[in-house]
Amino acid sequence: MTSLHLTFLRHGRSRADDENVHEGSYDSPLSAEGRAQAAALAAYWQAHPPQFDRAYCSTLLRAHETATIVTGAIGVPLTPTDLLREWDNGPLAGMNREEAERRYPMPAFRHDLDAFTAEGGESQAAIRARALSALELIWQGGGERVLVVSHGGFSNSMLRELLRTDRGWFEFDDTSFTTLRLSRATHTAFVSGVNRSPHLPGG
Repeated sequence: MTSLHLTFLRHGRSRADDENVHEGSYDSPLSAEGRAQAAALAAYWQAHPPQFDRAYCSTLLRAHETATIVTGAIGVPLTPTDLLREWDNGPLAGMNREEAERRYPMPAFRHDLDAFTAEGGESQAAIRARALSALELIWQGGGERVLVVSHGGFSNSMLRELLRTDRGWFEFDDTSFTTLRLSRATHTAFVSGVNRSPHLPGG
């Protein structure tokens, strides 16, 4: 194998989205709409097989449910791992957004080694280290085409490490996916699709 083809998939809509609270490490399940989105993607990939060899997913409910629905339909072995969980946002997890803004206003500057909030959570340095560990697991896990089911923030952390950029940001809508090919002979990453959702109306 000279290349590793990665598909980064964000989970479907979660109950937290309807509750207007911060997610992060808050373990919110999929909403009915989120499960329908995942089922639509599963049906799309059944009709257009992506030929995944294996899949990895976050252990948080919204990502694990999404991954289970999709991989179950297309018959791909699934490995859940805590490495793919969303950023640990400490006390913000599950907190109403207005209350969070009042109690934990965004600082003008936060060092990469500082905790996510004054009362805890992952630093950006810890998130980057975890992103590299997750990528190493996937890189060494075998297979040529791999599905990675995670979260918008953490998928961006992995993509930033692969592309060596600290300012870029990839959009991830509900059950949208970004694809890229990694050369096993060089450090080159070829991005082939961003925020794709062909299984949804307007996608």
